[in-house]
Amino acid sequence: MESLRSAFGSSENEENDGLLGAGTIELWLTQYTAFALLYSLGTLTALAGTCFLRGPMSQVKKMFDKDRLISTIVLLVSIVLTIVCGAVLKIAILALLCVIIQSLAFIWYTLSYIPGARTAVKSCFSGLTGINCPC
Repeated sequence: MESLRSAFGSSENEENDGLLGAGTIELWLTQYTAFALLYSLGTLTALAGTCFLRGPMSQVKKMFDKDRLISTIVLLVSIVLTIVCGAVLKIAILALLCVIIQSLAFIWYTLSYIPGARTAVKSCFSGLTGINCPC
């Protein structure tokens, strides 16, 4: 545990600010490479976790169904781009943009498994903004 604390620049006496607290902001500002890698790893872990629910082959087949193809491709590309921008290019603002795109893509991908959820979100978006969502 101490090695994790030293890797992320915290000590045992510091107060834990939670996932969305100052610790995450500090990690992003000081070690955005680690943040981008850990965030992408978390998304991949969430995807892998769903394989236990339906089985790996069934999950992969469902991921590339006609209804989910675009959201799956956007999600996978955003994961790769997050890693590339954070770890290889080391451009913090691009890595942050990729994390945001990755989050939205994962939400949209997840909504594809709930019957009618995408339609409901589109209707809410249209009602709030007055813009018809083309997706």
